[in-house]
Amino acid sequence: MQPNNHQQSTLIAEGFNSFLSKVFLWMFVGLLTTAITSLLVLSTPAILYPIATNTWLFLGLVIGEFALVIVLSKNALKYDFTTTLSLFILYSFINGITLSVVLLMYTGTTISNAFFITALLFGVMALYGHFTKSDLAPFKTFFMLAIVGIIIASVVNIFIASGTLSYIINIIGVVIFAGLTAYDIQKMKSYYAYSLQQGGRLQGNLAVTGALTLYLDFINMFLFILRLVGKRR
Repeated sequence: MQPNNHQQSTLIAEGFNSFLSKVFLWMFVGLLTTAITSLLVLSTPAILYPIATNTWLFLGLVIGEFALVIVLSKNALKYDFTTTLSLFILYSFINGITLSVVLLMYTGTTISNAFFITALLFGVMALYGHFTKSDLAPFKTFFMLAIVGIIIASVVNIFIASGTLSYIINIIGVVIFAGLTAYDIQKMKSYYAYSLQQGGRLQGNLAVTGALTLYLDFINMFLFILRLVGKRR
């Protein structure tokens, strides 16, 4: 006997929830890797000092991060699951190293508060993206243009060092990545639909790709919030 429409909808919803659970699992693994790496680097002066004082070394790590994101974004579905996951973990590890230099400037209380606010805001926007009936796809272009605008404004502010502009950039950054979180959660539905079209064989890779997307939303939101609420050492 063939399942009726209600049963089919239920099966699809259960399948998507299972897929989304995998996405959040790998995102958590990535965040945990980053957090542990940052703490280890911060507590090991022999490692932290050369990273914080050698501009070329730090720049090389940042370039390596960008390269890994590009490779994963373009080739995640071409690799086997183990390779895709390993590259994501490697990226999370390197990001933990570079992030430690940023965290060095803030107190532990500030970092904890910023993380708590980020987790709360991320959770709220993730729930909104999951349950809203509105199509958030039309906002994609706006989000991308806004990110470009933030990058340009940040570069300009390096030279003019305006506290007011910095504050505005951070506020806009939080809003943009909060919105992107809702959009990207909704985008996971298209990832899951594509995995079904491929017979489920790419579901693991797509889950890691989704985890990377949400990981980036979380980290960027955290950094903007940290600059807003942060009390430097």
